[in-house]
Amino acid sequence: MPVVTRTLPLACLLMGVLWLSACQRDAPADTPAPAPATAATPAPAAPAPTTDTPAAPAEFDPASVPDSTASLPPFPFFKSPDGLDSTFDEKDKLVNFDRHFFIAGDKAVAVEGRIFHDRFNLDGGARKYSDIEFRRNYENAIQALGGKKINTSQYTYAVMDAAGGRDALEKTNYAAPMNPDAPHDIYLIRQGGKEWWIDVSTGAFPLHGYVVVLEREGMKQSLGFLDAAAMKQAIDKNGRVALYINFDVDKATLRPDAQPILAEIDKLLQSDPALKLSIEGHTDNTGAPDHNQTLSAARARSVLGALVGLGIDPARLQSKGFGQDKPLADNASEDGRAKNRRVELVKI
Repeated sequence: MPVVTRTLPLACLLMGVLWLSACQRDAPADTPAPAPATAATPAPAAPAPTTDTPAAPAEFDPASVPDSTASLPPFPFFKSPDGLDSTFDEKDKLVNFDRHFFIAGDKAVAVEGRIFHDRFNLDGGARKYSDIEFRRNYENAIQALGGKKINTSQYTYAVMDAAGGRDALEKTNYAAPMNPDAPHDIYLIRQGGKEWWIDVSTGAFPLHGYVVVLEREGMKQSLGFLDAAAMKQAIDKNGRVALYINFDVDKATLRPDAQPILAEIDKLLQSDPALKLSIEGHTDNTGAPDHNQTLSAARARSVLGALVGLGIDPARLQSKGFGQDKPLADNASEDGRAKNRRVELVKI
């Protein structure tokens, strides 16, 4: 009997093990097995927040184009392409001074100076030219003169909007229409301190080819400026006088030829110690209104600063900018735009 008592638990234990093994074999195949214990892996640290902002794209610098070492022919450099006749009268091709927009990098910039422009019907004449052939001819000729292509964009709507919108740009446009469907190739030639900006473009219906060559330079003043006595007479009569002071294009930097008129303003103020003036800047309507307002205010401040530098008490002066909001003439012509780009002295 004691023997029986020892063997029954062993038999039961063996049967239990066999039963558990059967249960494990019959378990569903998709029941996950317990994962082996592993050491905890720390979560990757979140990147530290940064306050850096992307750098603004650099403005195009004409000095980035090397000086040409070629022997340059007389302005405007190029003959008409073989087999093409100009659609302009000879007298209409040269403009003594105006403004034209060129794409430099990916921005439209206004450049002023002497302008030659021409246009050809590429579907007519003694022979036909494709868009590519017309533009390639000028590309090869410009490269032979040491010029470099400088535009990385076309007149997309973003480019035009950033420069004040298509309507503003087209007011001084001597090339093909400014739209994404009209390709423009922009080149720059530099030599001996001079710059020549070139726009070669084409426009369809019918296909025309355009070339613009601008020699960058300041306007040659053909109108004498008012002296101190004339300024005083106008201020006494009207409370203000409009002056035409030369600045660098699209900047508030006074040009050297502005010094004589600044000297006359200085004489006016020195002769009447009680006179106080508001110096007020104005622009034409080329470009974005916000930009024009900022530019006009900066130019007025430049004049104020120049007068303080001549010894005028700053307490007698203040400056304002009105941009394009107070035109004196119609902005539809260059003469009108020139009258609107002014600085007024207003008696306080």
